[in-house]
Amino acid sequence: MGKTYDVLILGASYGSLLATKLLLAGHSAKLVCLPAEAELINAEGAIVRMPVKGRDGLVEVRSRDLPGKLSADGPGAIDPAEYDLVALAMQEPQYRSPGVRELMDRVAKARVPCMSIMNMPPLTYLDRIPGVDAATCRGSYTDPSVWDAFDPALMTLCSPDPQAFRPPEEKVNVLQVRLPTNFKAARFDGEAHTAILRQLEADIEAARFAAGGSRIELPVKLKVHDSVFVPLAKWAMLLAGNYRCVEKDGMRPIKDAVHSNLEETRAVYDWVVALCLSLGASQKDLVPFEKYANAALSLGSPSSAARALAAGAPNIERVDRLVQTIAAQKGMRSDAVDRTVALVDGWLEANRKKAS
Repeated sequence: MGKTYDVLILGASYGSLLATKLLLAGHSAKLVCLPAEAELINAEGAIVRMPVKGRDGLVEVRSRDLPGKLSADGPGAIDPAEYDLVALAMQEPQYRSPGVRELMDRVAKARVPCMSIMNMPPLTYLDRIPGVDAATCRGSYTDPSVWDAFDPALMTLCSPDPQAFRPPEEKVNVLQVRLPTNFKAARFDGEAHTAILRQLEADIEAARFAAGGSRIELPVKLKVHDSVFVPLAKWAMLLAGNYRCVEKDGMRPIKDAVHSNLEETRAVYDWVVALCLSLGASQKDLVPFEKYANAALSLGSPSSAARALAAGAPNIERVDRLVQTIAAQKGMRSDAVDRTVALVDGWLEANRKKAS
């Protein structure tokens, strides 16, 4: 193993999964989160439970038992210049919240390389995708100005394919993984920053976890790709599944959104894949529909976007609107996607009325 890296991770729920993988590989992580979360994580560490092939039940990984060091703090206490890499693991609307917004500004000024693990690509990342006019996409973001100070060369995107949630009956430092797939990151523009990702990839790959007297390989790896399109593979999944959980009068599980009308689901999926190919992606960057449909069988609850709408959120990540906007730049449209965007718009409008 070469140098050990200090990684700053904004967001403690999904971020704790990446942090755990980094710690197991000997690196250190700082989570930026709410005061109550930070206090608990600093006192007890983070706990991640995940399924492991060939083992019954879930394997519990406690950050305190791992070689790397984990700590947590609020956004005001952070100097980004002390870190080698920043991972953005909050939901897109959260970056404009007081404290976080100022931290983002300091990150941009410090010119630390950033890897987003949001479903919604940072506006800055769109500048790295040939054929996308990022300026016309600003309306898809809760506050596009958050991203204005960032340099596209220092921003990359990592597809957050692993599915994880916080069990409601547990403390907020517990995360449970339900689908242990890999984080798929695009390289940075420059070689030096890409080298950091490749080192983390290799160290995570080599790391083993002591469980029941043996050293086992844990799932959820970091995979680094040369193509800027690889993380966009998630778009087809989000539009065919996650956002189609949203119905006029309520929410349905991802499994039902995908499998109740498989023909329509496939049509939406193929349409988004065609959009990615028209931008310059190759088929190998993307995930075959059958593989996605099969994985969706295990997703028995509504998506986080749908749950947030049902709970009254006035803002959510709008990958549905972003994909619709980029498709329009290419002269493409889909009735099913237009319907989904209109449904989400309707929920948000009602939620904002209730909140005002």
